Amino acid sequence: MSRGGATLAAGALAAGVVGLDQLTKALVRDGLVLGERRDLVLGFDLVHVRNSGVAFGFMSGGGTVLVIGVVVALVALVAFFATHAERRLVWLPTGLLLGGAIGNLIDRAAEGSVTDFIKFPHFPAFNVADIAITFGVIALVLVLEGPRRREEEPAPAAAARPDGG
Repeated sequence: MSRGGATLAAGALAAGVVGLDQLTKALVRDGLVLGERRDLVLGFDLVHVRNSGVAFGFMSGGGTVLVIGVVVALVALVAFFATHAERRLVWLPTGLLLGGAIGNLIDRAAEGSVTDFIKFPHFPAFNVADIAITFGVIALVLVLEGPRRREEEPAPAAAARPDGG
């Protein structure tokens, strides 16, 4: 994929993640009072909780230090993408990570904390942005550790002819 195509794909994915994340959070904020819990299926609950930390409640109460850390990580991600945009599938983790981080930063800026609403048994509540960040990290590891695309394919060896020519 070309640099422009990868940039477009990463941007579109990030925008899609932000849009879905913000839509689902707005539905939860409008449909459930803070602290409310509704049983879904197989122990999964729909909840309305606030999280002042990063994904899955880590670093709760981090405040300004947390936001600065996220911004630094995003700058590093964009710099990595800018220097590796031609790398196979690098747009995927970039889009997921940017979209997830931006989705949660929007909440943090507007509300002071992040709306979480998916709750599994024995696990902190999370949201669409957290899912994107988690899969983005996994995808980034796979992109970094996976096979690299060859810049130039080696020329096939000339077939030996019995007549010497």
